[in-house]
Amino acid sequence: SNVFVSTALLSMYCKLDLVPDARRVFDEMPLRNEFSWAAMVAGYASTKCSEEAFEIFQLMLAECPSQKNEFVATAVLSAVSVPSGLPMGVQLHGLAVKDGLVVFVSVENSLVTMYAKAGCMDAALHVFASSKERNSITWSAMITGYAQNGNAESAFRMFLQMLAAGFSPTEFTLVGVLNACSDVGALMEGKQTHGLMVKLGFEVQVYVKSALVDMYAKCGCITDAKEGFDQFHELDIVLWTAMVAGHVQNGEYEEALRLYARMDKEGIIPTNLTITSVLKACAGLAALEPGKQLHTQILKFGFGLGSSVGSALSTMYSKCGNLDDGTVVFRRMPHKDVIAWNSIISGFSQNGRGNEALDLFEEMKLEGTAPDHITFINVLCACSHMGLVDRGWIYFRSMTKDYGLTPRLDHYACMVDILSRAGMLNEAKDFIESISIDHGTCLWRILLGACRSIRDFDVGAYAGEQLMELGTGDSSAYILLSNIYAAQRKWTDVERVRHLMRSRGVSKDPGCSWVELNSKIHVFVVGEQQHPEAENINTELRRLAKHMKDEGYRPTSKFSWEEELDTLGESHEEDQFELISAVSS
Repeated sequence: SNVFVSTALLSMYCKLDLVPDARRVFDEMPLRNEFSWAAMVAGYASTKCSEEAFEIFQLMLAECPSQKNEFVATAVLSAVSVPSGLPMGVQLHGLAVKDGLVVFVSVENSLVTMYAKAGCMDAALHVFASSKERNSITWSAMITGYAQNGNAESAFRMFLQMLAAGFSPTEFTLVGVLNACSDVGALMEGKQTHGLMVKLGFEVQVYVKSALVDMYAKCGCITDAKEGFDQFHELDIVLWTAMVAGHVQNGEYEEALRLYARMDKEGIIPTNLTITSVLKACAGLAALEPGKQLHTQILKFGFGLGSSVGSALSTMYSKCGNLDDGTVVFRRMPHKDVIAWNSIISGFSQNGRGNEALDLFEEMKLEGTAPDHITFINVLCACSHMGLVDRGWIYFRSMTKDYGLTPRLDHYACMVDILSRAGMLNEAKDFIESISIDHGTCLWRILLGACRSIRDFDVGAYAGEQLMELGTGDSSAYILLSNIYAAQRKWTDVERVRHLMRSRGVSKDPGCSWVELNSKIHVFVVGEQQHPEAENINTELRRLAKHMKDEGYRPTSKFSWEEELDTLGESHEEDQFELISAVSS
């Protein structure tokens, strides 16, 4: 019956996440004060139950409006600081202005955070600008809000203004800045923030180190990220996930799978983000068996097929060529957003089933999901593989006409590919020259590759010379143009192109491939003999090559490999190796 004891009991249950028990105590209290109401609201806020917290606040206004104060207002604003809580937050803002609660800096900070988490940064900035008593938390809320909403530039600018205003950043401020650096790969700013952290003594904080690992990994400095990761004696799931995701983002898929296996062995329960990152690694390697094992873990841990996990799982099956299971996963997803639709459409498109990809696109529109830029890339790729030129033009024009989407470089590249594959090389050339955006060397490279296959030497030479003029660093462009001139017996031009390649220091990246066998990934790189079975593999390749020759095999490509070897000359052994390997395989 003592209000102070029962409020303490209520608070204890809330802090132990036993909110239903806390509510029973609250309902049975004969007397409540402002701290009782604030504790109950804060309990619902801690479990993200925004509607229940708002209902408690409404009950308080009905029963004892005089107990409304800055503590209760701050608690309920914290509870509705979720994207879906914006309508409730706006009402609370109006009430805070009406009752004069906005004079409290804690209420202003909560308002800034609420608007930021709802993605309304203009409203957050309005509250921030009208604040007369800003503190470090106010600045941190704005910086973190900009970072979370993908506006890294504004986050950096706000941070500099904070320092200029004489406010000392907290560890939360610096974590917000690091998150902004992670989003845009701003390594220099990230290193400067790291230095400031060391200077202020914040580096020892676990969540600060986690943000550092994430920043270095996403900025491509995987060695620095691993160094920070290895310094931890007790690793939490946030760190594991940051490191796994870093390996995936940098294309180190095998390392990501090895790290996840280590994490699993140590009994660490993954999160949705961990699972999504590992599924991307499986998709990148086309490693079906590890992907299936991960599917069983999704069921075991009860993650369900929510948008991120379901989309990643569907993509993994599609990238591994298993469209049936990918479709089953897609159909079982409870809510299909544009990302989910993009993953399944891409799967069918990339596996040569363009008709089904386009049918899915039409189904997506019928269900009311608006396509985005990625959707149209997948649709245009499907048209390209099927040679549907007219339909490709319809979809390309529909982007702007029906959905207000401005075509990007990828969409122009798809259209060039559609025209080139259909043999309409002059139309593709005219289309490239009509494009107003800066497309660099990308589009000319696509046209050059098509000319080499179709043997249109005039357009091919034109595209190749455009690439030479732009100073491309793509070694294959030099080799393709050289081969086109060689096929025309223009040896002076062949030597000129080869000389350009040497003088510009352009080197050919070695080819790489991998195969999954008995649940193990085998990686092969051109020119290397590191595989433990390299000698046996080479022996078998030589046997197959001899057998093919004895059977009278001749390559069906329009350029014979013997002719290309003569063209390449003795100084390009790696190119020769790739050609022989291609014939052998």
